[in-house]
Amino acid sequence: MKKKAILCVDDEALMLLSLKTSLSRNLGENFIYETAINAEQAWEIIEDFHRDGIELILIISDWLMPGIKGDQFLIDVHSKYPEIKAIMLSGQIEEKYIEKVKKEANLIGFFSKPCKEKELVKCIKENI
Repeated sequence: MKKKAILCVDDEALMLLSLKTSLSRNLGENFIYETAINAEQAWEIIEDFHRDGIELILIISDWLMPGIKGDQFLIDVHSKYPEIKAIMLSGQIEEKYIEKVKKEANLIGFFSKPCKEKELVKCIKENI
């Protein structure tokens, strides 16, 4: 059976730790949980998973990050790996960016920061 993974991307280390802890606590040992501090690091992890035969099923990404924004990152990922689902988080985003990701990537949810753990986990469980 192929291992499955969830990748969290955010430039805030504390947010990454919180997400990883929350996912692990709520989803158990069914998945590999990985984190990246920017899109560049995330791409390295995505390619490593692909090479190692690990199925990346979900990316949870912040929108406002240095370099490439989360919406464009998720659209780029979707163009290469359309099967990967996405959730976007943000404390500050315009509605037009959310709509763009819904249309151009496999977005299953958007949550404002700080997001409620229960709602995030519910969204994940209903969509993976």
